[in-house]
Amino acid sequence: MKIALAQLNYHIGNFTANNEKIISHITRAKADGADLIVFAELAIGGYPAKDLLRNAHFIQQCTDSLAEIAGACQGIHCIIGAPVVNTDPEGKPLYNAAVVLSGGKIQHICKKSLLPDYDVFDEYRYFEPNRAATCIEINGEKVALTICEDLWDDEVANSYVGDLMAELRKETPSLIINIAASPFSYTHFENRINVLKRNVIKAGCPLVYVNQIGAHTDIIFDGRSLALDRNGHILSELKRFEEDYTVVDIQASSVHLEEKPSEMALIHDALILGIRDYFQKSGFKKAVLGLSGGLDSAIVAALACEALGAENVLAVLLPSQYSSEHSVKDALDFVENTGCTHQIIPIADIAKTFDQTLAETFTGRAPDLTEENIQARIRGTILMALSNKFGHILLNTSNKSEAAVGYGTLYGDMAGSLSVIGDVYKTQAYALAHYINREREIIPENTIIKPPSAELRPDQKDSDSLPPYDILDSILYQLIELEKSATAVIQSGFDETLVVRIAKLLYNAEFKRFQAPPILRVSPKAFGSGRVMPLVAKY
Repeated sequence: MKIALAQLNYHIGNFTANNEKIISHITRAKADGADLIVFAELAIGGYPAKDLLRNAHFIQQCTDSLAEIAGACQGIHCIIGAPVVNTDPEGKPLYNAAVVLSGGKIQHICKKSLLPDYDVFDEYRYFEPNRAATCIEINGEKVALTICEDLWDDEVANSYVGDLMAELRKETPSLIINIAASPFSYTHFENRINVLKRNVIKAGCPLVYVNQIGAHTDIIFDGRSLALDRNGHILSELKRFEEDYTVVDIQASSVHLEEKPSEMALIHDALILGIRDYFQKSGFKKAVLGLSGGLDSAIVAALACEALGAENVLAVLLPSQYSSEHSVKDALDFVENTGCTHQIIPIADIAKTFDQTLAETFTGRAPDLTEENIQARIRGTILMALSNKFGHILLNTSNKSEAAVGYGTLYGDMAGSLSVIGDVYKTQAYALAHYINREREIIPENTIIKPPSAELRPDQKDSDSLPPYDILDSILYQLIELEKSATAVIQSGFDETLVVRIAKLLYNAEFKRFQAPPILRVSPKAFGSGRVMPLVAKY
């Protein structure tokens, strides 16, 4: 059987555009002689639609779209993901389903069994799980049709519904098809492909896996859809972070291998897609950000220039009395390297006015963090004013290390509509900068090599407040990604006093992160919907 894999970028709730894209690919697959075309999980409506799934009109539009797409399925079978109404009065109102279309109508509905509710997932909020499954027949093939996590026969799956694939294997399928909306993280692909290969080997039959691509605010999908032969060898691997399409013969035995990308290449490409989709799907074209001459703002500006075009990026230099001459020069060198637009708006006089205004109220109190935060908030106010006046989206430039320990000012340098590198540790930021400069100097070398500083007081350095970033990030990784306790981190060999201090900073900064902009997720555990902590707790 010839199967078309359609790896597409959907826009949540944009039924007209999504339907046109889906139907055009059905037409293309028919012209290519495909017997079947496969789309991703919840392609109808988009994923994650969140509480739109509670909106009756939204669900009706999903139903209408499914009928329209079914009408285009003449002379070809189609598998597509959609929310389907649960007609049983018991349980949740919807199923997450894989719908088989042909002859202009719905032929089969296969419902998802494992509904993840960990990390960024909250499917059990909306969907009723399927308690049993059976294979279906398509063009003489007995197909084990599954949806994303249904194929993950690990302990997580077993704790919910048992090993679904073990039940399907009893029917000796000749083909496994898995439709997915599997979010990207820089560690996930190897695990994903191992799961797919393991299922192929156990079942002794080929497998087709179709994933979404695209970004929906914080969540990014990498695509990389796959066709595997009965031995677990890759027949075809679709592009990462791009729409793609191919037709495969599942009985073929030729092996297609793609060069394994580096971690930084994956993070870079994910962030580019995240920025581009956020703007395009929101209907905006231009970005504004503060360009300090430091590493983080240069990385965000470079990514924005690549994603949106340098002509659509406004970099604003906001020097204070503490800004060094080399920081201003580094920022201007970046502007020259990229060709982005820029403005210089000094804030020293504004900060002086604040000092004078508050002098009487602050009588008898020495300058401290308060005055430093005022400078950051002046910058945030100016950047938001430019965003409002010119209709630009303000990009936040804080990194994950800073966000973790609260090394940022609410309503100041934490302002923005999108946090671009809020899931990138400082140590990773250095590697990302070198990757951005892989072909030519975009980020000035001095920006990369100089000691990082917020420049809010004379001769300030990050190291005045924080341990070296390689140590800090190693501790944070265990506390956040590995979800270890401070005690466990100490037992792994880190200094007890330092770990306790870092853990306290992490937990105490939760209220700041609660008010931070959405963060583009590239790691296994990002701040935001995938890590939900109480703001007021004694732990």
